[in-house]
Amino acid sequence: MKVGIVANIMQDKPLAKALDYFRNIGIQTIEPGCGGYAGKSHVNPAVLLGDKEKMDGFKRTIADSGLTISALSCHGNPIHPDQGIAAAHDGDMRDAVRLCKELGLDTITCFSGCAGDCPDSKSPNWVTCPWPDDYLKILDYQWNEVLIPYWKEFAAFAKENGVTKIALELHPGFMVYNSETLKRLRGAVGREIGVNFDPSHLLWQGMDPVSVIRELKDAIYHVHAKDVKVDSINTAVNGVLDTKHYSNEINRSWIFRTIGYGNDTAYWKNIFSTLRIIGYDGAVSIEHEDSLINRFEGLEKAVRIVKESLIMEDKTEMWWA
Repeated sequence: MKVGIVANIMQDKPLAKALDYFRNIGIQTIEPGCGGYAGKSHVNPAVLLGDKEKMDGFKRTIADSGLTISALSCHGNPIHPDQGIAAAHDGDMRDAVRLCKELGLDTITCFSGCAGDCPDSKSPNWVTCPWPDDYLKILDYQWNEVLIPYWKEFAAFAKENGVTKIALELHPGFMVYNSETLKRLRGAVGREIGVNFDPSHLLWQGMDPVSVIRELKDAIYHVHAKDVKVDSINTAVNGVLDTKHYSNEINRSWIFRTIGYGNDTAYWKNIFSTLRIIGYDGAVSIEHEDSLINRFEGLEKAVRIVKESLIMEDKTEMWWA
């Protein structure tokens, strides 16, 4: 496995300077934003694909840095009921796929998206309970008329362009947010659909990340390292569903933390060891979204813990057996 980074943490810096910083703190591979909510501050696929000189310059910048690209991030909502938003995010994702083909990459990271409750909807509707029965009718519409048809077509397009791993982040607010919903979509669409495994979104929902790894196994195509701290007092009073702003840390049921401030090193060693058990040997992309700590201090602390905990070398034979 390699130490990676969600590169948007340095989106206010030129790509070359960001790459220098990443390399100097021990990062080996990057996951740059290529559209959608992730933005295009470092990589704009449409621009690169339309200008050979800029494309060549981008490739040189990456090569000169000594780093690699683990996947292209295009986290948006391509099934948004607002057709303008849906078209923009879908277009960004398709450009990201085309750029993958140019760069020889086979993986994009993204969200499944969330549809509205009917063809005339204006906003997404994330259903979290089965009653009243209206909600089951909404889910039937969302899955069978929007989500599955969209991803069947997109997966075919991706495969034609050499992208065989569509790594969906299991994220509340989108229709694929846990093991069951991922397996349902993967079963309907095919093996192109997999997981960008981010334990932070699982933990606060009440899932055990190690159990999820063992459940999904070879569907895990990419990994994020992001920590979360569940506030036992606020959760005891209000549960884990929380719509308060991330800056309202003292009153939230949970907040994102830098690696090691939500869970200890043993937690991360268990996750990385379980990834090794199921055969994962790709990037572990650090995502720093901790509002309590400076981004540089937080990232550098995270890198140190990930490097200490990650298993990087090939296994040796069991000489003792």
